[in-house]
Amino acid sequence: MKNNSRRGFFAKIGIGLASLSLSSFPNVVAMARKRLSKSSQIFFTNGFKTAEVDAHSALLWTRLCAWQKPQPISHQRNETVFRHPIDFDENMPVDQMDGAVKGMAGRVRVKLMNKGKTIVSKWYLAKEENDYTVQIPFENLKAESNYNIIWEAKSNNTRGLFFTEGAFRTAPDPSTPNPIQLVTSTCQYFWSYDNDERGFDTYDSMGRLKPDFFVHTGDYIYYDKPGPLAKNIEKARHKWHAMDGWPALVDFYKNTPIYMLKDDHDLLKDDVYPSSGSYGELTFEDGLKIWRENAPIRDKPYRTYRWGKDLQIWLVEGREYRSPNPSPDSEEKTIWGSEQKKWFEETLKASDATFKILFSPTPVVGPDREKKSDNHANESFETEGNWLRDFLSAYKNTFVVNGDRHWQYVSVDGKTGLMEFGSGPVSDAHAQGWDQEDVRAEHRFLRVKGGFLGIKVERKTGLPMITFTHYDTKGNIVNKEKRNG
Repeated sequence: MKNNSRRGFFAKIGIGLASLSLSSFPNVVAMARKRLSKSSQIFFTNGFKTAEVDAHSALLWTRLCAWQKPQPISHQRNETVFRHPIDFDENMPVDQMDGAVKGMAGRVRVKLMNKGKTIVSKWYLAKEENDYTVQIPFENLKAESNYNIIWEAKSNNTRGLFFTEGAFRTAPDPSTPNPIQLVTSTCQYFWSYDNDERGFDTYDSMGRLKPDFFVHTGDYIYYDKPGPLAKNIEKARHKWHAMDGWPALVDFYKNTPIYMLKDDHDLLKDDVYPSSGSYGELTFEDGLKIWRENAPIRDKPYRTYRWGKDLQIWLVEGREYRSPNPSPDSEEKTIWGSEQKKWFEETLKASDATFKILFSPTPVVGPDREKKSDNHANESFETEGNWLRDFLSAYKNTFVVNGDRHWQYVSVDGKTGLMEFGSGPVSDAHAQGWDQEDVRAEHRFLRVKGGFLGIKVERKTGLPMITFTHYDTKGNIVNKEKRNG
C-alpha cells in the first residue's frame, strides 16, 4: 500500500483537522496561520466512538495521536484464509509495524450541540498510562434528538486547538414507536482487509444504511494471529491502533453509535477463560485493562438498552465469569455466572418491548462444529444452554444475534423454536469453519461468506414488524426474514 493510502487528516495549514468545515468555525483559520510546530500537533487518527447511547446519555471515546496517518502497509499477504502477512518480523519496533499509530499526551474535551444549545465537557487528560485514550460521559440529554459533536484537543506544549466532528441521535423514549435501523457484525482481523485504501468494505456498506446504532459482537481484533502476535501489552495495544486507523472505521463511527461486546481474541487468546493462563507475557488482567481502554462501557460488561416502544437489546458478557471449558458439564458450570443470569432473568421478565434481542458473543442455538467446546451450542455447556434456550423461547418475539462464527446463518432450535441470526465475519477473507454444503435441519439460511446483519424495526398500518437482513460486504441483500409483533 502506498504511504498516502491510509486516511490523512487536514494538515496543509498546520493544524490537525478531521472532517471539519472551516466555514463553521472561522476562528480556526486565524489559529491555523500560526503554523504550529510538528511536535506540537495532535491528531484524531484513531477517530472517536460514541457509545452506550440511550434516550438521555452517551459515552464518548477517543485516542490522541502524534501521527497524522498510520504506518503504511508494507507486507504482502498469503492468499489463504485470514490473509496472514508474509515474512513479518515479530521483533521489529512496534512503531514500525503496519498500521501503527503513535499516541500523544494532551487534553481533550467535547461539545454537543442541539438546536442552538451547547453542552461542553470539562477538559480530560490523555495519559500514557491509559494509552492516551479518554472516555467522556454525558447525561441529561434529550430523547430522540440529534446532537452534533465537536472534539477539541490540545497538546501539553501549545495553546493551539485541534478538531474533529461528527453526530449522533439519542434513543426514543420507551413509549415512542419510532422506526429503528441497526447493524451488527463480528470477527475482524487486521490482515483480512478487503479494501487496500479504506480497510473493510462492510463498514462503508453499513454506513450507507445510515443506522441508528451498531453492535459489534466480539473479536474486534485478534491478539493471537500474526502481524504481530500480541504477546505483550505494547503489541496488544498496537492491534487496536491499527484497526481503528482504517478510514472506513474512522468515517463510520463519526455518525454511528456503537455498543461493544468482547470475546476471546480481543481479550487474550482462543477460547480463553479466567484461569486458562497467559498469552506470552500478556495476562488475563492485562487483556481486561486494554479492553477497558478501548471499549467505552460505563459499568458492568453486561447491560440492556431500550430503543423506543418496540425494541430492547441485551448485551452479555461471556469471558469474565465463565467456568473452565474442559470441566465436566453440570448445573454449576456456567458461561455467564450466577449474577449475570439473575440480572438477565429479571430484566427480560420486566421488559414490555415488542421485540427483544439478545446479542451474544457466542452461539446459543448453533449448530456449531462438534469439536468446539466453549459456547451454549456445544455439549460442554449443554445444561446452561438448555436453560437459556428454554427461558428465551418462553417470551414472544425474542431473538438471538450472535458473534464468533465465521459464516452467516439463520437457525431455529428444533426443541424450543428459538431463532438465532449469525451476522458472519466482516470480510470474505475471514469466512471459514463450515462447509457450504453442510445444511442442517436447524438452518433456514447458510452462507459461508462475510458481510453484516441489518435489523429494522418499524410499524406498518400500526402493526410492529421486525426484519432481519443479511448483506454481503458490498451491501447486497443475500437473505431476509420478517416477523410481525
